[in-house]
Amino acid sequence: MTQLTELEIASGLVLGTMPGTPLPPARLEARHALEQAVLPALERPPCLVSFSGGRDSSAVLALATHVARREGLPLPVPATNLFPTVEHADEGEWQERVVRHLGLDEWIRLEHERELDCVGPVAAGVLSRHGLLWPFNAHFHAPLLQRAAGGALLSGVGGDELLLISNRSRWIELLRGRARPQARDALRLGFALSPRPVRRWARSRRVPIDFAWLTPAAQRTIARTWADEQVRQPRRWRDVVDWVRRLRYIEVGTGSLATLAADDDVRIVHPFLDPTFVAAIAAAPRSRRFETRTQAMTHLFGDLLPADLLARRTKASFDGAFWNEPSRTFVSGWDGSGLDHEVVDVDALRAEWSTDSPDPRTYTLAQALWLRTRAGSRDGFEQALQGVAG
Repeated sequence: MTQLTELEIASGLVLGTMPGTPLPPARLEARHALEQAVLPALERPPCLVSFSGGRDSSAVLALATHVARREGLPLPVPATNLFPTVEHADEGEWQERVVRHLGLDEWIRLEHERELDCVGPVAAGVLSRHGLLWPFNAHFHAPLLQRAAGGALLSGVGGDELLLISNRSRWIELLRGRARPQARDALRLGFALSPRPVRRWARSRRVPIDFAWLTPAAQRTIARTWADEQVRQPRRWRDVVDWVRRLRYIEVGTGSLATLAADDDVRIVHPFLDPTFVAAIAAAPRSRRFETRTQAMTHLFGDLLPADLLARRTKASFDGAFWNEPSRTFVSGWDGSGLDHEVVDVDALRAEWSTDSPDPRTYTLAQALWLRTRAGSRDGFEQALQGVAG
């Protein structure tokens, strides 16, 4: 179990890497490794797939369906949370295309209104049982896990990370003679080759994220931490792949999902994070490394899904499902206590929470405050926070 720091709770951001174990030797091609990764879940029916209709969940569903038919196993069942009243959350057209293309007859669709609010009934049950989990929307999977009770659930977690690693960067392209030099290229190369303290200082001065509800001191700490993580990112392909799979937020997030899966005796599997698959990506020779996300999807799943789905760049947003009447009612009655004033600017946080669509990174803080109101004391609050999984 990993406890979040006060700053991580306040910012909703988990940075850094975990020590981890060395990558195993590559023994399978990437596609074969993914097929092996989904097999244990298929062998424990019912096997559900957390299916949003996006590229990663569609790919996992297609792959699991292919393997199940080949091995004579029960077909996986797509399971989808639907939010008819939430803007930008409708993926119905894409979802129906995938399910129809794969020839699946069974599809679990669960409609929600306010139930998945970040302090609503589902989240409240999770918080009461386990304390604070990260990310704040880990409870999104609770209804799906309940339907998979005694079986397995496959997810697309890790696809955004492992399949976005690119063999290209501006300075590598220049050194290889594949890009036309520009006026700023001397600065780019100089920055890439400069000492780490110089790069850290430069990065900290242009952090691309804003945390208006944090105090200036806390914002500076976030900037330094973010900059340090950026400059520590390795350059060699294998080292980058290993670094990505050890990102701390992946460890904490999958730990939270494992905690929820245990409630319903579900085996939860994330094929894109499978060590054998990661090792296959890390061992890829330069000529076979992915240049783009679409190239990666086409290489791995081109025989399973339509080309336009593999190339799509759009993605649904479910943020509106997590901030509704329960959250607004809770924060409207908040008296401003329970926070470290060296980290959080209470007035700025009130202003953020008074908007129609507050920054989702503040939702972890709302859950932590909700827990404190239920714990009744600082000691009880600290005990509740010990439940953060990782």
